Amino acid sequence: MNREFTQLQSALGIEFHNLKLLKQAFTHSSYVNENRVSGSKDNERLEFLGDAVLELTVSEYLYDIFPNRSEGELTKLRASIVCEPSLVTFAEQLQFGRYVLLGKGEELTGGRSRPALLADVFESFIGALYLDQGLEVVKAFLQKHMFPKLSADGKPRILDYKTQLQEYIQQHGMGILEYRIVEEKGPAHEKEFVAEVGMGERLLGQGTGRSKKEAEQQAAAQALSRLNVTIS
Repeated sequence: MNREFTQLQSALGIEFHNLKLLKQAFTHSSYVNENRVSGSKDNERLEFLGDAVLELTVSEYLYDIFPNRSEGELTKLRASIVCEPSLVTFAEQLQFGRYVLLGKGEELTGGRSRPALLADVFESFIGALYLDQGLEVVKAFLQKHMFPKLSADGKPRILDYKTQLQEYIQQHGMGILEYRIVEEKGPAHEKEFVAEVGMGERLLGQGTGRSKKEAEQQAAAQALSRLNVTIS
């Protein structure tokens, strides 16, 4: 798995000093229970820490950019950001799901794309990054990957490539979109899906993912790129 975590660090532009912390952030309790690897720990304690770090960093961000908002307003804004649906979106955009270490049972029941699991992994990653490199690096990570995804009023702006592609196609009267799962690769506990999106015989985009939903989103993202549509 070290190769996968090397790829993740490269994609994020972050190099962990303690690789064990990074691996722990992506280790689900089902993996530990099934494998009993010596010294292996799940991510639940890191999730606890990451939740607190997110509360602090998001609070500071909102405090700075909204100097005239009341305590109550800031609290509601923070709750809309540090919540499961929002954290799931950030985790999906970073493709965290593909790196999670799961037990076979959890894998077979679709755990890799389960919202609660993805939100927990995002929090545990933040906890691991904080322990490994400190608060300023966490802030820099969020400035790059979370805060730009918030709208001008501070609320999460959910990036849904499928919806954006559908709206573009409808606005330009181009036709009817169709998504197809064209291939399933790998063993049951590590399956990868390949999806295509097109109109009739015209192929617009192709994508891969650990779930059908993720593959379709990636196909839509490629289609938007090919159509020269700015993703917003």
